[in-house]
Amino acid sequence: MRMTPGRASANTVMIRLTRLIIALAWMCLLVGPLASPAGSALADEYADTMGLFKEAGASAGFFASSYAYAVFPTIMKGGFFVGGARGKGRVYERGHCVGESTMTQVSLGFQLGGQAYSEIVFLETRQDLLRFESGKFALGAQASAIAVTAGASASASTAGTAAGASATSDDATTAGGYQDGIAVFTIAKGGLMYEAAVAGQKFSYATRG
Repeated sequence: MRMTPGRASANTVMIRLTRLIIALAWMCLLVGPLASPAGSALADEYADTMGLFKEAGASAGFFASSYAYAVFPTIMKGGFFVGGARGKGRVYERGHCVGESTMTQVSLGFQLGGQAYSEIVFLETRQDLLRFESGKFALGAQASAIAVTAGASASASTAGTAAGASATSDDATTAGGYQDGIAVFTIAKGGLMYEAAVAGQKFSYATRG
């Protein structure tokens, strides 16, 4: 069936509009990190974030059972119609920092507003770490994160940071395990429980020099 000139023109406008919306969504995500003061992602920020997860119920036990983990102190998510998420993190093998990672995610569908949260990805074995280090690691459609709340003692140590961690209970009771060698936990910023949709998250990797 031949497409009429009017319909073809409408399709072209929709394609251009979609591209513009995607570009604007990514610009919004990039503004936050660029506006942050230099040195905001220092070692103490990572230590504080790991401290929160160590005080957050079930996620605490994964530090001992996992071979490695990737920590993302702040992930920003937002958009309008087309959204996305982005955050920088570090990868630890047996407790030692071995590399850096950037997480990116694009999501479709109506959405308005934004969230900020911390995330940790536990890697069960050395083979799982090698998959992550390939630089092409992504969470599948069935992947899910367990939302936890920070322990009161841990959250108090970061009360002065830009976005306070959730501390709605002294200790979170959560249940979960590894799925294909991966376990993901999130803690919301600003005091509200937020279950982040992690399916489709993609992770780059660079060895720390």
